[in-house]
Amino acid sequence: MCVRQSIRSHMQRVCKCHGMSGSCSVRVCWRKLPQFRQVGDSLAARFEGASHVKVVEKKRRRIKKLRAVSRDLKQPNKTDLVYLEESPDYCERNETLGILGTRGRLCNRTSLGLDGCRLLCCGRGYQTRVRDVEEKCRCRFVWCCNVVCERCRYKKEEHICN
Repeated sequence: MCVRQSIRSHMQRVCKCHGMSGSCSVRVCWRKLPQFRQVGDSLAARFEGASHVKVVEKKRRRIKKLRAVSRDLKQPNKTDLVYLEESPDYCERNETLGILGTRGRLCNRTSLGLDGCRLLCCGRGYQTRVRDVEEKCRCRFVWCCNVVCERCRYKKEEHICN
């Protein structure tokens, strides 16, 4: 539901005029979907400010309401993202929840993104190894109907989370 609301709130009205020599005898308008990035950025911002809540039942009316888990936190409004449970620790293996953890995962030493060693290895650091790799290279098409490749060997540096 949240995604639909975000898309709806970012839709724009676009109009175009039709007529002789620039006159606007007929005006056609429609709603234009927002850019994917715009919706994603909006949802990401709401995710960062999501409220941890609990369900509270009003005894007289049997109405269930969401309340912040702590009085120190602001009460969520209708547009806030909320969550009932903390997310598990994805850094460590938890077979009960089917979480594999990140130990032994390949990471990108230079990336600041989700695949970067700094984030993916959860502060445990990483090791670097150099492997000999052999793969097809310098492939060419031979008439008719064959592709011939050479085998190339090179050294590949890999980074693995501790």
